[in-house]
Amino acid sequence: MRRPTLAYVALLAALVASTLSGCTGDGDTDSTTLWKPRPGLAWQWQLDGRADPSADVPVYDIDGFENSAADVARLQRDGRKVICYINVGAWEDFRPDEDDFPSSVLGEENGWAGERWLDIRQSDVLRPLMERRFDMCRDKGFDAVEPDLVEGYGNDTGFPLTARDQLTYNRMIADIAHERGLSVGLKNDLPQIPQLLADFDFAVNEECAQYDECARLTPFIEAGKAVFHVEYTEPRSSFCAESRRLKLSSMVKRLELGVWRQPC
Repeated sequence: MRRPTLAYVALLAALVASTLSGCTGDGDTDSTTLWKPRPGLAWQWQLDGRADPSADVPVYDIDGFENSAADVARLQRDGRKVICYINVGAWEDFRPDEDDFPSSVLGEENGWAGERWLDIRQSDVLRPLMERRFDMCRDKGFDAVEPDLVEGYGNDTGFPLTARDQLTYNRMIADIAHERGLSVGLKNDLPQIPQLLADFDFAVNEECAQYDECARLTPFIEAGKAVFHVEYTEPRSSFCAESRRLKLSSMVKRLELGVWRQPC
């Protein structure tokens, strides 16, 4: 038998390494470097302070600014995937980059203390700001991003935003994440799921059961993409059976999004 050449050996080694890297578990569904969470994965969503690692779940969604690289690494050492929460649709006066946002992009208050809607049409201004935020998520070692408030077009923002404006902005946000090797979730914005399904790797939803809208998230499930879902006021008895049927990753949380959780 002829001995393989060095080039052949190198090629074989590369192919083996590529195959093994595709078998990463933790909800991965393909061989790319992006994390692809499967439907049904349990999760914890904690935006109040530093992450508490006590929840025995494979996915954590935590605040990108309030948690350090060490906090992310601690969760990952325990086998968790970690999502970086970042607000991309509103300015927040309590963030360290608050002064980087010019007044021209600041709109109406959005009902949360210290927050104002952003003029998402001004992508030339907002893109570099969001790129720096996503750089932070990448540099801290996060696996994914949860970009919040990506449905301004349906709210009183102070700007004449259209559905097309929102589609353009949301796709830009998804591209920024993917360029940094981060998977990205579509937060709410149910009407635009058909147009955005291919751009996002999972979904995050608030209160679809309360408004009888959970079935609208089915395209994500059918595409093999997780839907991380939370209710605030609905009892589990009223929606968990349907959530299980739909394969949603559902739980009840208090509005402050602390450690407390009641999963389905």
